[in-house]
Amino acid sequence: MKKALAMVEYKTVSSGMQAADIMVKTAEVDIIEATTVCPGKYMVLVSGLLSAVRAAVDAAAKKLPDMLIDSFVLGNPHDSIFSALYGTTDIGSPDALGVLETFSSSAAIVAADIAAKTALVDLIELRLSRGMCGKSYLLLTGEIAAVEAAIEKAKSGAGENGMFLDSAVIPHPDEKMWRSIL
Repeated sequence: MKKALAMVEYKTVSSGMQAADIMVKTAEVDIIEATTVCPGKYMVLVSGLLSAVRAAVDAAAKKLPDMLIDSFVLGNPHDSIFSALYGTTDIGSPDALGVLETFSSSAAIVAADIAAKTALVDLIELRLSRGMCGKSYLLLTGEIAAVEAAIEKAKSGAGENGMFLDSAVIPHPDEKMWRSIL
């Protein structure tokens, strides 16, 4: 059975650390990452069975609602999210580059999941808030039409909570461009 993936993102480090503790005490979840992100926010990424991650996120959100920036629960995350988070995606011969930028880490991961499930694209990277004043972005590649469809659908998912910032589809990016981002 595939594991679910969830995240809470808090305005302060202290509330984020409290949330992490609440989450693991509430349900059987594994912390994938719990860390500070710019500008002094704290995010907690967990995995486990769907009911467990949902209970963990609900408990943290209920206990610390005023400091919560954003959150998500994905019951069946696309496998490519994990390689994009760790920057281990192998890129073949790219036809187009898709970029989608959000105001939160949670929105970027949800958008990446939507994009990967919408069209035949490869997630390249998920950059989560570090060094970007709290913003996040995703990079993906594939055929031009697939990248356009994936970015368009992902924009609507990232915008549900007002977290969508900007996006672009770059057809046939120059090799110098690829070397600069990979």
